[in-house]
Amino acid sequence: MQIPRYWRLSQQRYGLVGEVCESCGERLFPPRDVCPVCQQPASKPFTFSGRGKVYSYSVVRRAPEGYEEFAPYAVALVRLEEGPLVTAQLTDVDHGQVEIGMAVEMVTRRIREEGEDGLIIYGYKFRKPLEDQPA
Repeated sequence: MQIPRYWRLSQQRYGLVGEVCESCGERLFPPRDVCPVCQQPASKPFTFSGRGKVYSYSVVRRAPEGYEEFAPYAVALVRLEEGPLVTAQLTDVDHGQVEIGMAVEMVTRRIREEGEDGLIIYGYKFRKPLEDQPA
């Protein structure tokens, strides 16, 4: 990823900033120029809570290049409280303990390191909420 693109996408990566359609109220993530529900322009920024539930998941055992250090890890479809489904890696949880319907919250974590430049890419992952974790 080129550095300018990385910074342009930083709001999405760090704060789950999407859009809300002013015509029908649909909440969109990632942001789009046109609402997929009513086909009207959608440009009003909307910050999602970062809370949701695991809708589905899979365990990655043979990671793609650049992600090997995390394997095995769970990748989940998370249904945000506000509606959209997002795909993200789960963190701070053993992949054997992941369950459909499990409550999760967004956290910012290191995703990977990029090439010879050594650019460290951060982004969102999901974990069990702190109040659900053993002390």
